[in-house]
Amino acid sequence: MATSAEQIVDAVGGPGNIRSLTHCATRLRFELNDASKVVTKTVESIPGVMGAVPQSGDRYQIVIGGAVQSYFSDIMALPAMKSIGSGRLSDADVKAAERAKARGKFAWLDAFFEYLSDSFRPLLGVLLGGSLIIAIAAVLDAFHIVPFQGVDRAKEAGASWIFWDSMWRAVLYFLPVMVAYNAAKKLKVDPWLGATVMAALFTPEYMSLSNPKVFPGTVCTTNPTLGTDSCVAQIFGLPMQLNGYGGQVFVPLIMVAVLALVYRFLKKIFPENIQMVFVPFFSMLIMIPVTAFLIGPLGIWLGTGLGSGLAWLNGNAPILFAIIIPLLYPFLVPLGLHWPLNALMLANIASAATNHQDFIQGPMGSWNFACFGATAGVLYLTTRNKNRELQQTAIGALAAGLLGGISEPSLYGIHLRYKRIYPRMLIGCLVGGLVTGILGWSSGGVKTGTFAFTSLLTIPVFNPVWVYVIAITAAFFTAMILVIISDYRTPEQKAEEEAERAQEAADLARERELALVGAGSVAAPAAAAVAPAPVAAAPAASAAGTKTTIVAPVGGRVVALDDVNDKVFSSRVLGDGVGIIPTSGRITSPVSGVLLTVPKSGHAFGIKTDSGVEVLVHIGIDTVRLKGENFTVAVEKGAHVNAGDLLAEVNLDGIRAAGYDTTTMVTVTNTKAMGSVTPHVGETVVAGAPVIDVVR
Repeated sequence: MATSAEQIVDAVGGPGNIRSLTHCATRLRFELNDASKVVTKTVESIPGVMGAVPQSGDRYQIVIGGAVQSYFSDIMALPAMKSIGSGRLSDADVKAAERAKARGKFAWLDAFFEYLSDSFRPLLGVLLGGSLIIAIAAVLDAFHIVPFQGVDRAKEAGASWIFWDSMWRAVLYFLPVMVAYNAAKKLKVDPWLGATVMAALFTPEYMSLSNPKVFPGTVCTTNPTLGTDSCVAQIFGLPMQLNGYGGQVFVPLIMVAVLALVYRFLKKIFPENIQMVFVPFFSMLIMIPVTAFLIGPLGIWLGTGLGSGLAWLNGNAPILFAIIIPLLYPFLVPLGLHWPLNALMLANIASAATNHQDFIQGPMGSWNFACFGATAGVLYLTTRNKNRELQQTAIGALAAGLLGGISEPSLYGIHLRYKRIYPRMLIGCLVGGLVTGILGWSSGGVKTGTFAFTSLLTIPVFNPVWVYVIAITAAFFTAMILVIISDYRTPEQKAEEEAERAQEAADLARERELALVGAGSVAAPAAAAVAPAPVAAAPAASAAGTKTTIVAPVGGRVVALDDVNDKVFSSRVLGDGVGIIPTSGRITSPVSGVLLTVPKSGHAFGIKTDSGVEVLVHIGIDTVRLKGENFTVAVEKGAHVNAGDLLAEVNLDGIRAAGYDTTTMVTVTNTKAMGSVTPHVGETVVAGAPVIDVVR
């Protein structure tokens, strides 16, 4: 007998009809050549399949539930699926491929931004994590608890806090290696090869070349403007400039672009049976020296030249300098070219010629706060349109920015993904720069005697502080308001996101219906969020006019379904009713009747009264994904319960800790068969208090 995996493949038209296969938390996602070949009833009859959801185009989803990973693995392990190479693409890869199909007016510009974005997006988690560690350090430093920014910080902070410092520096120091991995993957080069080439410049052996005592041929000189040391070693008779590449992302981006050309050329000239050995060998043999001798120093030369030019500009045209700095940084930071300027900032602080004052960080603050303002605008819009994934990214990026002064999470996680943000952010930079240049003219600009991340916590270190506050405030709110007014998405992106959310809401409604009725009975697909709620069998005519009072299954604040943070319930797909923000984890029956549904997850209960009213008690939002964790069910399907009988004990704190809303919905699922359903909202009630009146 064919396995479920084999039956699924056959039901969707066989391997030849499958372009790609991915999966999410509960569904198999097929991209088919011809979706019309699929018979949904056949798919839904397969053991283990909870339902099927045809989608637009030739996309097709099969609802499996928590076992979806096993089904995906079983399908991909079938001999007939070996030729489906795209089947192992992740959702992110599939979406990236779809983005690549839609090019704007300037295809090369789209490709460039996509290259940057896809090189950094996978690093968002560690960037945010490292940035929050920086934020904690910034708080401790701002309140003079731990001197993280001191000249002799190793002695002043102590070993324990230097170790703390190493945790976030690990992210930024090795960022070039991580970027090289992602960039290589983007250009379809072995990602480990890209990482290896970049990592060669981080080895202790490479770093030791800059020690003249060990290698007498090494010559070191000091840059008079930046105050940094530059060493040159003799390698096979050729001069090699030695640099520290921590945080330098411009170098790996250029290196991988060149590596891609070398890699493809080598794959053409070597037969397939020896490519595994000789393509990486020659790639490393060519690209590590090219990076060390040419590409790496190029990145450093650009940064050094930029720093020297800015020093000249500040001395000769300070107002122009105050405007250029915030306008320049949005383009320097994504490429990592801003890091060499840190050396100039430190040199200014150490130099008596500048009165130990740095002139770059003040104008730079306008760029940072314009960046954070744009992120705040995105946060406002995503909160309004309930884009939870991007909302979480914006919250983390904004916290890292305002508390830690770190812009990378905002840039790599949001701004490089949505091109509309950059022009609006640049206007914020311009406004902040103008304020700094005009108001700071008489004082010689905004300066500081401390090397600081430009955050809310470091405002007091700038002078004149009132000029700095006005400038960063203007930059922040200008960028934020412009993003809110004009949106961060193009019309096409907005339409695509709204369509995705509508589809997700419909899919979730479908899953909930399936979860409630059980795997053995499948309701009609919920094709849209406005689909009618499932209607039970019509009650006896003698019950007409009967009034049923539904009581609260738990104490708490009663709210309207319109205020529930779930489109399926607020659109009343599952009937009219109320939401209750619970104050207790004891869930009781709201009516007397027979339990029609008691899923193992314990998150929902379906009860039918003797008068034919069908009531759903749904504990929390999306809590079906907890698979029963934090729920202790006290009843069984088919049992008769009275109003007030215990249905389940729920750990509300555990649900909240897992990131889920505990709002408990009580709805009449056969509302359309009722004469009237009248919810009572706006009050705080105890369990057993009336919350819905139903008349047949």
